[in-house]
Amino acid sequence: MSQRGEEFEAAPQRRGIARRTAWAAIRRVDAMFSRNGPAFKQLGVSWAANVAGDTLVAVTLAQTLFFGVPSADARGNVALYLALTLAPFAVIAPVLGGIFARFPGVYRAALTLSSVLRTVLAVVMMLGLATLWLYPLAFGMLVLSRLFGISKSSLLPVALPAPVALVSANAVLARIGILAGAIVVPLGALAVQFDPAVALALAAVFFGIAAFTSLGLPNPRRLEDMVDLDAADVPVLPLRDLRLARFATAGARLLNGFLLLLLAFEFRDADARALDFGALIGAGGVGYGLASIVSPWLERRLREEPMVVAALAVEAAAAFLAGQFFGLVAAAALAAAAGLAWGTAKFAFDGLLQATVQPDERGAAFTRSETLFQLAWVVGAIIPVTLTIPAEVGLAVAGVFALAAQTLFVSSLLVERHALE
Repeated sequence: MSQRGEEFEAAPQRRGIARRTAWAAIRRVDAMFSRNGPAFKQLGVSWAANVAGDTLVAVTLAQTLFFGVPSADARGNVALYLALTLAPFAVIAPVLGGIFARFPGVYRAALTLSSVLRTVLAVVMMLGLATLWLYPLAFGMLVLSRLFGISKSSLLPVALPAPVALVSANAVLARIGILAGAIVVPLGALAVQFDPAVALALAAVFFGIAAFTSLGLPNPRRLEDMVDLDAADVPVLPLRDLRLARFATAGARLLNGFLLLLLAFEFRDADARALDFGALIGAGGVGYGLASIVSPWLERRLREEPMVVAALAVEAAAAFLAGQFFGLVAAAALAAAAGLAWGTAKFAFDGLLQATVQPDERGAAFTRSETLFQLAWVVGAIIPVTLTIPAEVGLAVAGVFALAAQTLFVSSLLVERHALE
């Protein structure tokens, strides 16, 4: 039989294998969404659509603010954008924290309202990409994105059949978000090359999906019925320990912002291809995804505080090693390590907060924590944006900072334990 005939006969078999592989992948994704019950699945779909929309907006802004201008202008644009990322918390911290403290049942309404308003803003941004209106519109997007994220974290225990294994549940939501982002990044990159407005139109569609699916989430007023039960079941954790864990996690977030922008401008100033910066972003995403796999395994073996310590140790080791063998490969490995460290610390802290803070106080607690984490990220990122720092020097400083934060956190915990004995 000729080679062409053999290929013709093998074609149906290959198509069958491809179909079975595709269905197996779909079943695995569905199992990831459904593993914690229907309410969690609904929250996961809403979160996936939210991440997809945010990713498309970020791709559009990156093209407009970073790669579309000379290097000197890029530094000024990125500095302004970093200020914009912090500014929403000047609104969120005093206002949203008070609302959540007084009305703990508004989490679902906040998810829906955030998505609806971002649908509108995405459409308006399509008309203002080349004007100064871009910055206030981006500011509004960031405020609403933070509102969605805080509401999602506060609502998560309500969406679970039982509020257990919270680190694992947070990690699963992270994997869902990573999957959504990985799917839409190529789509967004292609759309931006054609016309940035197309990417924003797609973002509007995803935000609309997030708004629709959030309507089917459980009634957050269940929180009021859970307070008495949780009062007996919530483990007692000294407030000082929770604050220490929050500051240690903020240290990991600060290093995450510092390292990403340090590496980004190291390659940007060297006229590296956009692909190099994309490799760093992708590596950071891979590390964060790895954290979503490792964290549930760690949760079964460690308390949340040692997980935060381990995250800082990973960042310190990776920074020192990358400084010795600097290059694109080492930088990508460092970005992956930073993503792994930040993800591990964040999942651990979120689980700790969700498990130890009363339901009617979670919204305000998450607002304070997210404000601190964003402030830490901006402080870390603004340093290499405003100062030209040699990569080797910056990496050495990052390693020393991670070791110091780790030592301070462990020492403070030990002092607290000794004082209680």
